[in-house]
Amino acid sequence: MQLGRLSIVPAIILLAGCDSAPPPAEPVDPDAGEAVIEQPIMGPERRILAFGDSLFAGYNVDTADSYPSKLEAALRARGVNARVANAGVSGDTTAAGLQRLQFTLDAQDEKPDLFILELGGNDLLRGIQPAETHANLGAMLLELRKRDITVLLMGMRAPPNFGELQADFDVLYTDLAGEYGAELVPFFLESIYDKPELIQSDRIHPTEEGIETLVGATAEAVQDALPEAE
Repeated sequence: MQLGRLSIVPAIILLAGCDSAPPPAEPVDPDAGEAVIEQPIMGPERRILAFGDSLFAGYNVDTADSYPSKLEAALRARGVNARVANAGVSGDTTAAGLQRLQFTLDAQDEKPDLFILELGGNDLLRGIQPAETHANLGAMLLELRKRDITVLLMGMRAPPNFGELQADFDVLYTDLAGEYGAELVPFFLESIYDKPELIQSDRIHPTEEGIETLVGATAEAVQDALPEAE
């Protein structure tokens, strides 16, 4: 999300992740001396397509520090043979995402095992009516359902000062997940929105540490959303 074109709220604080490869095993508690034992990477490759705005694109951080890159590392540390493709575009609204969805899917060498959909924050900032956001996300979810692609929807939430838009916006992700049978993370930014130290100076985008925190908070949901390997 870019300020002015972007993503989530005028200040992300109002909204109420690890290097590119996992580090060597380290003690969780130096005093206890218990080591983290990474799971061996097993099974067929699981292809995940992360489709969103600058929260996925990795605004003002290296590509290796973007959410999709760090998510891949976290899943592999959990033993999942994951490959996460970054299809995030800074500034995208749901309308822009809908326009590029079919092209993006057709460009994949193989059908994704899981599609993570993270859009809507820019709609909120631009004052787009929640009904339009709902319609655009619904059209994307319908296309993904037609292609038999499992979806994990990353929900967003409006700040309380958004008046009449707030209530309608806050329910649309839950409604869409139920309507189209998508898995849901109710609020993608839940783990960082009230931690300004994890937000960049623009008060919108997560820092590298903030991205790590997001990954830590959502990796299990991503793993659980993966369908059984065929």
